[in-house]
Amino acid sequence: MSSASLHASAVTAEGAAWLVSAETYPRSALALWRSAPAAPAVLPCGSAFDVVSVPAVFGRRMLDRLWAEGPGSGPVAAHRGRVLLFAAPGTAQRLPALLEWEEWGPAVPSVLCHGTGDAVTVPPLTAADASDPASGRHLGSRWLVAPDTRHPWLPGPEVMLWACVRAARSATSSAVRISIFPGGDQSAKVYDVSRRR
Repeated sequence: MSSASLHASAVTAEGAAWLVSAETYPRSALALWRSAPAAPAVLPCGSAFDVVSVPAVFGRRMLDRLWAEGPGSGPVAAHRGRVLLFAAPGTAQRLPALLEWEEWGPAVPSVLCHGTGDAVTVPPLTAADASDPASGRHLGSRWLVAPDTRHPWLPGPEVMLWACVRAARSATSSAVRISIFPGGDQSAKVYDVSRRR
């Protein structure tokens, strides 16, 4: 699959409802978040979703593998130099044991699994406006694949393990590529969200 710019940068109303379903009082949480849609939120993990957090470059490799060779992904965010991949509840408990079975080389970074009892900071409901100085503090937090449905498909621990293994193998087997042709935005990606289950 070719890579280009993502178009899912803002959370839909259904996606926001799904995110806050993780809260004890979802209506109150949604009303509060809608009153400040350009601010990130802290949400608990374990009931509506778990989160697998990996360093940014490794996370982009995982995301590329999920969309190019696999089933796609659920919502995905970038926050403070890490990629947050939203996964099925229970993934945080099972994935570490599965990762231990793999023989990793030096290409595998720290994989953090957030589940029951944990909370994560998620990006704002709306994309930050780069021309607005007040929104500048949130530019490091954005959606790569924004939630757009009330019941998104979420990968489980086996799919996450597969993506980690593929990303690690691609990191060790890829050589440095140098091009004499100027390219576009090398970090921009396009993911066909219609492939979600």
